[in-house]
Amino acid sequence: MSYAFTYEVPIGPDTYARIKDELGPDSPPGMILHLAHNTDQGLRYVEVWESKEAYLDFVDKRLHPVVDRVVTQALGFRPPEPPVTMLDFVDVWTGDSAA
Repeated sequence: MSYAFTYEVPIGPDTYARIKDELGPDSPPGMILHLAHNTDQGLRYVEVWESKEAYLDFVDKRLHPVVDRVVTQALGFRPPEPPVTMLDFVDVWTGDSAA
């Protein structure tokens, strides 16, 4: 069963781009979909993973080390983990040209 959720972070597109650059070009194993869009407070992510375990492995090994450094530099502090809203998706369809 897939693991799908959304959450908001208090950063802008420039900080997001720095995080993505430092993560590198390789997609994380188990990630099906990642969307990021602007909100009035920052960015909202929508994510779909093959499993919760795949997501947590990515967070522990790749994401947190980068986010801790980049976000702390950008904001001057490390904000707490954002609240996560679980999503009960019926279907996720990605095309060959998904970027």
